[in-house]
Amino acid sequence: MTTIAIIGLGKMGKGLAKRLAGKTDLIVSTRDLAAATAFAATLPAAHVTVLAQDAAIASADVVVLALPYAAALQAAANPALAGKIVIDISNPVTADFSGLTIGHTTSAAEEIQARAPLAHVVKAYNTIFADLFDLPTSQTASVPVFLAGNDAAAVATVAALVALSGFAVEQTGGLDAARLIEPVGMLNIRFGFGLGRGTAIAPQWLELAA
Repeated sequence: MTTIAIIGLGKMGKGLAKRLAGKTDLIVSTRDLAAATAFAATLPAAHVTVLAQDAAIASADVVVLALPYAAALQAAANPALAGKIVIDISNPVTADFSGLTIGHTTSAAEEIQARAPLAHVVKAYNTIFADLFDLPTSQTASVPVFLAGNDAAAVATVAALVALSGFAVEQTGGLDAARLIEPVGMLNIRFGFGLGRGTAIAPQWLELAA
């Protein structure tokens, strides 16, 4: 069974943990281990472990950096990530959430890959709001999670994880596609907060009959 470590227990980290708990070996980690332990106690007990960040990364096959971009970039320097699949869910937003701090010529995912050159970074989950994790999986099964990554095996592993967490998979190609996915995440934030659409929304590509 694949061991997944979720680093960071904000709304996204907790939401993903709730969807995956009981379905795979799961490690949760945050700076406040007492809070992580209390949260883990609310999950199905089997296969959930609480560890400090370094131990969590060392013990996992797949590491989800459920952190803001700056913190994810810092965590990516951990040498224990070498050879592991690393999922970047971040959007490199400004402090006031009005736009992105980088883009077009690079992306958060590519910068994390540069910081962890021996890891297999895959972009995922950055275009959905955390509130979607609280919905029944029947309501999110057709909601796409856009994936970008350079290693085909790593992308396939993350695609299976996305399906396990109750979402659809939308492949976008190599990791440079994160330059396009991250602005989609920012657009979703603008719709949700700036234009008052709320957080029960998600972007989706439709295939129309010719």
